[in-house]
Amino acid sequence: MTQERPLLNRRLAAFGTTIFAEMSALAASTGAINLGQGFPDTDGPEEIREAAVRAVREGRGNQYPPGPGVPELRRAVAAHQERFHGLAYDPDAEVLVTAGATEAVAASMLALLEPGDEVVALEPYYDSYAACIAMAGGTRVPVTLRPHDGAFRLDLDELRAAVTPRTRLLLLNTPHNPTGTVLNRAELTAVAELAVERDLLVVTDEVYEHLVFEGEHLPLASFPGMRDRTVSISSAGKTFSLTGWKIGWITASPDLIAAVRSAKQFLTYVSGGPFQYAVAEALALPDSYYAGFREDLRAKRDILTEGLTAAGFTVHRPAGTYFVTTDITPLGEKDGFAFCRSLPARCGVVAVPNAVFYDHREEGAPYVRFAFCKREEVLRDAVERLRTLTA
Repeated sequence: MTQERPLLNRRLAAFGTTIFAEMSALAASTGAINLGQGFPDTDGPEEIREAAVRAVREGRGNQYPPGPGVPELRRAVAAHQERFHGLAYDPDAEVLVTAGATEAVAASMLALLEPGDEVVALEPYYDSYAACIAMAGGTRVPVTLRPHDGAFRLDLDELRAAVTPRTRLLLLNTPHNPTGTVLNRAELTAVAELAVERDLLVVTDEVYEHLVFEGEHLPLASFPGMRDRTVSISSAGKTFSLTGWKIGWITASPDLIAAVRSAKQFLTYVSGGPFQYAVAEALALPDSYYAGFREDLRAKRDILTEGLTAAGFTVHRPAGTYFVTTDITPLGEKDGFAFCRSLPARCGVVAVPNAVFYDHREEGAPYVRFAFCKREEVLRDAVERLRTLTA
């Protein structure tokens, strides 16, 4: 077959194989410990896995579930939002179940953007954001989080300056992957005021809402003027260590839900029927589950951050998520890509270069991300291997 033009359309031409696939393949081929891709190495609660098995056996969800999601899960999502955040949503009109948070972001971009609309997003950003904006024909406008007093912070003046008459929406992620930053009340108040002043929509990715170690998670939808202009996204994958189930959800006003549903129905249409019933039960787990989950990850964070510091990295201690960003310049390194590609051979550990999460690659060049959602013995082994970098 002879083609005069590239097969891949120009909107996606800049997006090749994800860095996660590349580094996970490197881990598999070398036998290295994979602290690159953010998936747990243990499964979620046994009673929730059994709930999925029970749903399959009872014939619940084996055929197409309802387009918006099974009623049990929509009610559970609404109850979760009120229980943890004091936000009341109508499960029939204001909740939409998606194939994970990634589809929720994609459907939101496809539904809410016209070609040429600008989307202001925090940089570094989860890599699918860039692709989702591109598929919708939008223009990505990054606002860079930079280190300040040991944490990556948002420059509110830079955020305000990034908004133009062409800006349609803000894409916000807090707790923030990959930096571990948790936006505080003052920052979120300023974001809300800007959105109201400039009549912007906001899409918030809150998948790490239950993984906050310092500070607190404050949903933007709870701020004045934001309830009806915010699309709030979360999922079961991170909170219940069930990333393969791909069950996410959106809560928003009826008009926004209807808009996003119009796009979502032509993506997966529906997905994960039996898993939806199981996740409904997961969301009703007692407070002790959520507290125990957070404390377990807090301890693992401390193991890895202390080990990385001892190995010679400059560590930016995360306030949330299960990732830690490090600066490799104290090790005499400056290129995160080269460092990560050589790391498995040097000490048997895989990490991810943060530069892939930046438009301004030079900003992210010296940063490398490690995941700590692994078993304690795996983290301790990784730490011992990393120490050999400066031995």
